[in-house]
Amino acid sequence: MNDQSNLIKTGADLTGQPRPASNGVEQLDFVAIGDIVVDAFIRLKEDQAHTTCRVDADTCEICMPFGAKVPYDFVKVIYAVGNSANASVAASRLGLKSALITNLGDDDDGAKCLASLTKDGVSTQYVKQHNGIKTNYHYVLWYDSERTILIKHEDFPYILPLKEAGPRWLYLSSLNDKSLPFHHEIARYLAAHPETKLAFQPGTFQIRLGTEALKDLYTHTEAFFCNVEEARIILKTEEPEPKNLARMMATLGPKIAVITDGPKGAYVFDGADVWFMPPYPDIAPPYDRTGAGDSFSSTFVSALALGKTPSEAITWAPINSMSVVQKIGAQEGLLPRANLEKYLAEAPADYKAMKIG
Repeated sequence: MNDQSNLIKTGADLTGQPRPASNGVEQLDFVAIGDIVVDAFIRLKEDQAHTTCRVDADTCEICMPFGAKVPYDFVKVIYAVGNSANASVAASRLGLKSALITNLGDDDDGAKCLASLTKDGVSTQYVKQHNGIKTNYHYVLWYDSERTILIKHEDFPYILPLKEAGPRWLYLSSLNDKSLPFHHEIARYLAAHPETKLAFQPGTFQIRLGTEALKDLYTHTEAFFCNVEEARIILKTEEPEPKNLARMMATLGPKIAVITDGPKGAYVFDGADVWFMPPYPDIAPPYDRTGAGDSFSSTFVSALALGKTPSEAITWAPINSMSVVQKIGAQEGLLPRANLEKYLAEAPADYKAMKIG
């Protein structure tokens, strides 16, 4: 870890000066908000399932014999994952002082999630355990390098525990379908704490809510992330050009809009220009694509928190995505800063952000 990362860890800013604090409480760099889960990866044997894809769309289905006993290869259970949990781990490994606001059951799965977060250097001061509620548990049907996830989110109460010494960045992602009032609470907090910037990577429910219901949140968003398909749903448009989608997204309030387009690359509108970034070349064929989006967006925000410009941050994000898909789950492949910068230094000559509009 370099000297700059050490400054981040010890609570100093990029100039080496102590960060602002209130009532003796050290300011955090990165606080993620969102549901945490346990993922049970069930690796399906390639000769026991197949995919069927439509010729007129990009949608595919995984198919297995109905009513049969289908052999599987193996199961791997991974604790303390989910969009925001993944982001908090990514930020911690990149040298930021990170924490997670989430809910767990007071059960064995919850205890293992807490232990996993602690191991990765993520503060659990804002993690609330609840008696009588189970920790969220998902089943991941993993076939080839893709996965289908069977999800179930428990009905946890949402409370924003932040008081003084607002973090430098809040990172908001997936919450359950009863969390609308909590989104407004977050927006009110941001209005009262201009020292805190918001990164917003909406989940399925947040996209389905629509922009009008979350208008106050979009207004206070510094950096926004989604893929091209999600952008068209959010914007209610059939606009084919991702670079135009990035500019259109900024009209909703975000100062920085990042639109990913899978293996084709990503686009970022920084308030003045649109930049295109190609993917980082795979060091090996992808093994599991879980967490590629989370690693991309959280690495981009972490780079901003470390003093990078949007056109610099977009060169960091694909590297962590490339690394994550080489491992099982969303966190094992997340890189420390030194490793990420090594990949960046060794990148091909054409791996660079290009201004396109």
